[in-house]
Amino acid sequence: MGIIVISGTGTEIGKTIVTAAVAAVATAGGRSVAVLKPAQTGIGPDERGDADEVVRLSGARASAELGRFPEPLAPGTAARRAGLAPVGPREVAEAARKLAEEHDLVLVEGAGGLLVRFDEEGGTLADAAALLGAPVLVVTPAGLGTLNSTTLTAEALRARGIEQLGVVVGSWPAAPDLAARCNLVDLPEAAGAPLLGAVPEGSGALDPAEFRTAAGGWLGPELGGAWDAKAFTEAQAAPASVG
Repeated sequence: MGIIVISGTGTEIGKTIVTAAVAAVATAGGRSVAVLKPAQTGIGPDERGDADEVVRLSGARASAELGRFPEPLAPGTAARRAGLAPVGPREVAEAARKLAEEHDLVLVEGAGGLLVRFDEEGGTLADAAALLGAPVLVVTPAGLGTLNSTTLTAEALRARGIEQLGVVVGSWPAAPDLAARCNLVDLPEAAGAPLLGAVPEGSGALDPAEFRTAAGGWLGPELGGAWDAKAFTEAQAAPASVG
């Protein structure tokens, strides 16, 4: 897999930290990794973007951003309101292919969910993935509501003939509630794809050296790590219902 597209079922659910974990494991394995953020929204010109944060945490070799828009909105909306040119799927695919010529692995981190509009034509991250023929790794929250959004994302991928690599829980709580524990069992069925990891909440606050050391324990073998989905699910199993 020279290119992996990383999408979420929504916003603020841990995509950047999951991207950093995948990059850290691949980098530790000797692969040259580049991170591409097609559209960065909600930050100023001198602030650290998501791609920069992935490089800081993971030690990935390179990062690239195709567009930056100041308001925290969907990329297409943010570009329009800023009076700036949007970033379309073809630009994303072209940039990813160019990075793939120079790196072993390119991670394309989306903004928000899979079908958030990038431009006035309605282009999305799914369109970029289809142009690239690249698999999509879906990042999802742990708690209540995640099964519906994960199912909808999986259905959208299947309808477009795009491979879903699997699902990673973007922020596994230190004290998971009943819904989160049950969701570990139900997420693979909802996604129609394997559960490939669970990143502990607060992992982005770790020192980069600690982050890189720990990342392999959060991701399954399919992503280069040592995380065991069956063992983790059993260890976090919800107690039997009463009555």
